[in-house]
Amino acid sequence: MLVVGQVARDLVLLVDEVPEAGTGAAVRSRQEVLGGKGANTAVALSQLGVSAGLLGVVGSDEVAERLLAQARADGVDVSAVVRRADTGTGLIVNVLDRHARWRYLEHLPAPVLLTEADVLAEAARLARAGAVVVQLQQPSAAALAAARCARRGRARVVLDGAPTDARDAGALLAEADVVRADPREAELFTGVRVDGVDAAVRAGRELLGRGPRLVALGVEGEGNVFVWGRETLFLPLLSTEVVDTTGAGDAFTAGLTAALVRGARPAEAARLAVASAGLTVARAGGRPCLSAPALRDPLRRLARHAERAGRGG
Repeated sequence: MLVVGQVARDLVLLVDEVPEAGTGAAVRSRQEVLGGKGANTAVALSQLGVSAGLLGVVGSDEVAERLLAQARADGVDVSAVVRRADTGTGLIVNVLDRHARWRYLEHLPAPVLLTEADVLAEAARLARAGAVVVQLQQPSAAALAAARCARRGRARVVLDGAPTDARDAGALLAEADVVRADPREAELFTGVRVDGVDAAVRAGRELLGRGPRLVALGVEGEGNVFVWGRETLFLPLLSTEVVDTTGAGDAFTAGLTAALVRGARPAEAARLAVASAGLTVARAGGRPCLSAPALRDPLRRLARHAERAGRGG
């Protein structure tokens, strides 16, 4: 399968408190890793046992060489990654305090974002993929081209996020099989304020009527709602110490997609999505660590919840 999305150098800085203007703070630890939403999702898919490729953009600098080498070591096919001449690779700085509050500083200028031409150059690869995850933080023209190329090849199309141009929302939804969105993104798609489980169900139903077959929407501080056919499922957040929410959505999308491409039913795919996100928030930074042994306990807990709710399986 193929992930269409962002590739960047992630610099994660852990501090006790973020300093006020004119002051400083000691950095307790730092990580410099392969990051960006597209790369995070592709790495998570690989960790979950799914063969994944990545379509994104890096620069022509030495940083790009290191990031691509890391992706290859992670089992991700980077042969479709665009190397943009005379461009520096994107950078995301995540400043994380001891209260699990993050601040992002992003240098992701237009040259490190996908263009429609970049996507169309890989049209054959997109058409051959069994599934394509399209991260909508890329320019809408590129995202829509990716979804359409994938659909022509009958690939499963998974949309993650909300479009950068709201005018493309309807066209994107018409190409989608699966949509994942947080509360803010769901409101951008539907105009419905997702401030609780009932509102998420209403927004999910509205989205189903516009093309997708499965919708997964986050509910702030509560959990996630899944809507498909005539069914709905709510899974609460796992009771896990939250270190950093960065990358949770990427791991969620990877877990959901990995299960679906293996033929899992929506309820089973939902559990893997929530378990994957739950493991990711327990770590600093967006890089996932989704081993089968680590997933075993959260999956058991979610299965017990589903049984109590009358939705086993």
